[in-house]
Amino acid sequence: MRSVWLWIAVAVCSLCSVRSGSSDEVEKPRDTEILDSESMASKVPMVPLTLIQGADSKGAVCLDGTLPGYHLDHGFGSGANSWLIHLEGGGWCNNQSSCVFRKTTRRGSSKFMEKALNFTGILSNKPQDNPDFYNWNRIKLRYCDGASFSGDIQDEGSQLFYRGKRIWQAAMDEFMSLGMQKGDQALLSGCSAGGLASILHCDDFRQRLPLSTKVKCLSDAGMFLDAVDVSGGHSLRNMFQGVVTVQNLQKDLSNTCTDHLDPTSCFFPQNLVSDIKTPMFLLNSAYDSWQVRQSLAPSSADPRGIWKHCKSDISRCNSSQLQFLQEFRKQMVLALNSFSTTPQNGLFINSCFTHCQSETQDTWFAQDSPKLNGKRVAESVGDWYFDRSNNVKDIDCPYPCDKTCHHLIFQ
Repeated sequence: MRSVWLWIAVAVCSLCSVRSGSSDEVEKPRDTEILDSESMASKVPMVPLTLIQGADSKGAVCLDGTLPGYHLDHGFGSGANSWLIHLEGGGWCNNQSSCVFRKTTRRGSSKFMEKALNFTGILSNKPQDNPDFYNWNRIKLRYCDGASFSGDIQDEGSQLFYRGKRIWQAAMDEFMSLGMQKGDQALLSGCSAGGLASILHCDDFRQRLPLSTKVKCLSDAGMFLDAVDVSGGHSLRNMFQGVVTVQNLQKDLSNTCTDHLDPTSCFFPQNLVSDIKTPMFLLNSAYDSWQVRQSLAPSSADPRGIWKHCKSDISRCNSSQLQFLQEFRKQMVLALNSFSTTPQNGLFINSCFTHCQSETQDTWFAQDSPKLNGKRVAESVGDWYFDRSNNVKDIDCPYPCDKTCHHLIFQ
């Protein structure tokens, strides 16, 4: 078992602490021993940012009105006609002030997006790092709307454009024009808020492609639970309620869900995944580090800091805190019961204190990557997508039994 030291700073945190009622994923977790080394960076190709020209004429713009963008690494060989669309994560903004702040970051404006990104993990172009998807057309769609590519209104007073739904539509039109409309295979994936987006848009993605195209969806760290926090409150529900309200998402959510549940409940994946018709794979930790830190034990629910050490390093949790986390795991497993009964679906639910495992090389496919039933994440996802196994549904034993984990440690 190896732990990953993670300094809480703008450059390295996964989903930074809630600011002004918002949550903002600034950087995915990285193994400083591997991904942050200069030698590794020099071997990973930089993929340039492309803005979607003409998207503004369709009203498909970021929070500040700038053009949305994506990074495309073209496929080759046997993968030249296969497409992987990966939706970027980055938290949410849940009130006017937090969305105004977000406009000044890459999560709300393409003016601040990196001009090029490293593609690692599921986006890598190297067969030794990404055996099943390395030669596909691999796209990372940037996230700048604050509501998981949902919403379709405008706040005139604050000049905020809540146009995630239009960004999704414009991006799909762009990718179709680039050749995806004739694709043989397609996979929609996403991490964190992007993992939630892959759930929200999975069936729409299927409908846009020809019936002859093999289409499946992957959600990484997107299984956000409507859980009770350590104070007995509902921190994440309160946040999601703000997102749904400020962007008026009621009309954009699943009718199947809103017919019997309130709109906020229909932004939670546990109330959506069982109704998705397209094959879906859920990759998640049962002790997701972001949910522990920001949903279960945020500072607002723990003003005395009793959870400070535990939520920074799971090995420092006391017995009562571990029991609380075990109950959270039970809630997740229960929420997956119906989903797991569908033969076409897949699961990789491990017991690592981590968040997002498909984008990072050491958790996706490396010699010592986390495993379930002897398979690394990349192998399990590949077995499921290509139907190499009839039943890829793995749920780990409770913490601390799994010795293959790469636990994150926050300081």
